[in-house]
Amino acid sequence: MKISFFSVICFALTLTLSHAQQGSVTVNQDKKIDALLELKKEMNKNETDSERYKIQIYNGDRPGAYAAQKEFNESFSEWNPTIYYQEPNFKIWAGNFRTRLEADRALKRIKRKFNSAFIFKPKKS
Repeated sequence: MKISFFSVICFALTLTLSHAQQGSVTVNQDKKIDALLELKKEMNKNETDSERYKIQIYNGDRPGAYAAQKEFNESFSEWNPTIYYQEPNFKIWAGNFRTRLEADRALKRIKRKFNSAFIFKPKKS
């Protein structure tokens, strides 16, 4: 019994020590990929692109707008809310959605906290 137990322990240690693997990974990618990623970042910065959908979460006075923006940031950090002033009201717009479906999915989550939220496409300025 002692020999078989000792054999199992030696076998387990041998397997553990002999299966250590080392390696390295080399990523080969086209240099144009970095340029495309930078271009995409620049395109996404264009918040007033009329081909994108946005969600309005607030419309009212300045203190209410700042309070709504803070509350939205605390609840939904993935969409950056922006304050816009259209006389005489302040509006909070969030998101920059490429498709109506993306905006609908976001609106479903947002309406749980901001029940007056709605989707719109900004007009070209």
